[in-house]
Amino acid sequence: MSSQRKGIWEAAVQGMRGRCPNCGEGRLFRSYLKPVETCSACGEDWSAIRADDGPAWLAILLVGHVVVPVTVALTMKTDLSDLVVISSALFLTVALTLSFLPVAKGIFMAAIWSLGAEQS
Repeated sequence: MSSQRKGIWEAAVQGMRGRCPNCGEGRLFRSYLKPVETCSACGEDWSAIRADDGPAWLAILLVGHVVVPVTVALTMKTDLSDLVVISSALFLTVALTLSFLPVAKGIFMAAIWSLGAEQS
């Protein structure tokens, strides 16, 4: 573990990119949402950091703030059928959520690491 940690914002940007918040070089995930045990570049231990429900909460919050206004606008401003609007909203929700979950998990893992709040 490094003796001096980066600030929360700098670490969060590295985590958002899926990179090790400590060195910015190693990958933070070995698969879609599965974190690496240790950084391949600097050796930072990631096994004690658990983001739990934080990334899902953030993804729901942000995706909802995008999808709901788009769905309301499609309903009120177009003559599209309800089936088309609901299908579009469902597709948009799934696509945005799946693309944002790794970003949100990287942010949470980096913030936990930066604050020194690892679990033992």
